[in-house]
Amino acid sequence: MDDILEKINKLTIFFVVYSFIFVIFFGTISYTLPFVLALILASFLKIPTKYLMKKFKFKNTLATLLTTSIFFTAIIVLLSLIIATLTSESIQLGKNVQTYVTSNKEVILNFFSNLQNYYKNLDPSILSNIESNINNYITKTINISMNASTKIFSQTLGFVSTIPYTLMVLLFTLLTTYFFTKDLSLANKNNFDLIPRKNKDRIHSIFDESKKMLKNYFLSYLLIITITFLETIVVFLIFKVKYAVTLSIVCGIFDLLPIFGIGAIYLPLIIIFFISKNYVAALGLLISYIIITIVRQIIEPKIVSSSLGIHPVAVLASIFIGLRANGILGMLFCMFLMVFYKILRKVEVL
Repeated sequence: MDDILEKINKLTIFFVVYSFIFVIFFGTISYTLPFVLALILASFLKIPTKYLMKKFKFKNTLATLLTTSIFFTAIIVLLSLIIATLTSESIQLGKNVQTYVTSNKEVILNFFSNLQNYYKNLDPSILSNIESNINNYITKTINISMNASTKIFSQTLGFVSTIPYTLMVLLFTLLTTYFFTKDLSLANKNNFDLIPRKNKDRIHSIFDESKKMLKNYFLSYLLIITITFLETIVVFLIFKVKYAVTLSIVCGIFDLLPIFGIGAIYLPLIIIFFISKNYVAALGLLISYIIITIVRQIIEPKIVSSSLGIHPVAVLASIFIGLRANGILGMLFCMFLMVFYKILRKVEVL
């Protein structure tokens, strides 16, 4: 009985402490973002930094300067190319959506009018109701399309306005990464001599396991996004969808969102191709959408569970409960709850 009570007390303390840290972390992330990013990057950059120090006998300062400079130069060049492509394609997409809707208004209206041939024998009151709903739907669709294209353009301009803040975050991240990498590349386990041997080993075990599982968690979802992106860009190139790169990147990002999903991109494209009488492309996109969605539902629990060592059912439960409770943030809460519980169980704290 005492063992059960002790276990319940430990679990209660763990849940309370975890919840408190989670809320504080995400509540203050706007202030601590450069330092969080720097710590994550430094944990990766310390490996090549140590290699340069050991292999080429570079001093710590020089090795750290080389690794951080090369890494951030590559990141800045890559981001510049991506942002330039996305900005250009987003502006063109916004303009073309307005042009398409305006120039094809008659085609869209005729398409819905032709649907009347399928329900001529219906009751006149039902027929009138359907026609009224169709007309309202057409008007709303056109308005939504116009508003969406305008919003894309305004969001692009809004992103440009955040460049000063982004540059500030990048600068602080760069400087902090340099100092963190410099310290971590010289750090060793003897830095904790003031801590008792038994506790020191346990702290190292918790830290190592946490780093390993968090890295696996990040890489698993990065792999899922990459798979969705590659599947989508291949499909879009096959069916000659314009702005394939931009739309594929958006699909990869939307794939993580509980409300949007890749359907937010695929379904409008299917409707556009169908109305344009490109039935082959419409059918191809529909089949591809179904296949990609099924593949996504199959691979996510398998990839995440295998990388974290957690049962697939537990992963599915945490995703579903988290999304239902509080969207993406709720999913992260449940997933990290399982991750840290697994870590503390592994090091025999719980």
